Amino acid sequence: MHVVIMGCGRLGSTLAQNLEARGHSVAVIDQNSDAFRRLGADFGGITVTGIGFDRDVMREAGIERADAFAAVSSGDNSNIISARLARETFGVTRVVARIYDARRAQVYERLGIPTVATIRWAADRMMRHLVPEGTIEVFRDPTSVVSIVEAPLHRDWVGRTLRSLEERTGARVAYLMRFGMGTLGTPSTVIQDGDQVFMLVTDETVAAVLDIASGSEKEGL
Repeated sequence: MHVVIMGCGRLGSTLAQNLEARGHSVAVIDQNSDAFRRLGADFGGITVTGIGFDRDVMREAGIERADAFAAVSSGDNSNIISARLARETFGVTRVVARIYDARRAQVYERLGIPTVATIRWAADRMMRHLVPEGTIEVFRDPTSVVSIVEAPLHRDWVGRTLRSLEERTGARVAYLMRFGMGTLGTPSTVIQDGDQVFMLVTDETVAAVLDIASGSEKEGL
């Protein structure tokens, strides 16, 4: 596949190198030609000097045949303008933009442009290392909205189905660990003694989900 990357900073250059190493065709756009030095002497893709949301510049990078487009410059506005051009004008189906402002990221997500809010994500991860709160979090999406946490279960859940756990907590089971092996359960999967259950939650729901799973709210079990 052919991928166009707007921005040749640390993220853009790393993306370009990784994509090329996997055998993909890559074009990188940046206003500063010196930025292409980050790609290394062995980079075999296309480099285009210019403004990333200029249509002629995008065409020179092969946007009309691109399978994917990543906007990872240092400017939120430039990233979202170029991402929308790639999606709406050139019909690129896989488009993603890096956004520093988390509030803007939410707005652009509603426009159908997947975003990565790097500052919010990084700050959230740092906080969890600095001030651990006892929640075992194994994954958090780049927008820092959805996470997967281990939900320690009260013994009364043993013998009940994952469907009953999901209905009681209002959250979905992502997967469970059984005898040291990851398992994708079904609604009818019966919880066994020793199962580790991992659930999809948000910051707003995690406390209630863990309370119910641990049995501190036993009504309805």
